[in-house]
Amino acid sequence: MKVKRNGHLRGRGVKGCAAATAIALSLTATAETKPPLPAAVVDALNLALADERHALATYQAVLERFGEVRPFVNIAQAEQRHIDALLGIYAHYGVPVPPDEPQADSATRPLDLAGLCQIGVAAEIENVRLYDEQLLPTVEAHPDISSVLRALRDASANNHLPAFERCASRGRGQGHHRN
Repeated sequence: MKVKRNGHLRGRGVKGCAAATAIALSLTATAETKPPLPAAVVDALNLALADERHALATYQAVLERFGEVRPFVNIAQAEQRHIDALLGIYAHYGVPVPPDEPQADSATRPLDLAGLCQIGVAAEIENVRLYDEQLLPTVEAHPDISSVLRALRDASANNHLPAFERCASRGRGQGHHRN
């Protein structure tokens, strides 16, 4: 489920995500044949995709429970763009896309918006760590893939994390329902 309003995707701070999507789309547009990716790179892509899908499922569960509350609505849209950017890499290299079996984080079910924002902070910190310590080093020999993953990492560090930190510092979600 994509988060939409009046049929249009919404969100702020999308430069990094938009850049990653543009890079991934340009990869799919090139006609050159690429050699198969090493298994470690495919594993890194699969891990990145699973992580982004899990985040999206979790944030969508929050939206289903609380409505279109920020920052969850904006970040859910960004997570969908992250997924789309990764899918562009899969298409470009002809790598089979793993099945979409995301599940929302069950630890978030009993939480109020303040607790959910704190979980968001921890999740984005972990996401940046995953990219820095595992994913980016694995794909560094592939500048095109590295560029997309770097943009996704930067979106988490520079957009999502500060949004959740602001939300948590207020002691609750903004509570702005956007209809």
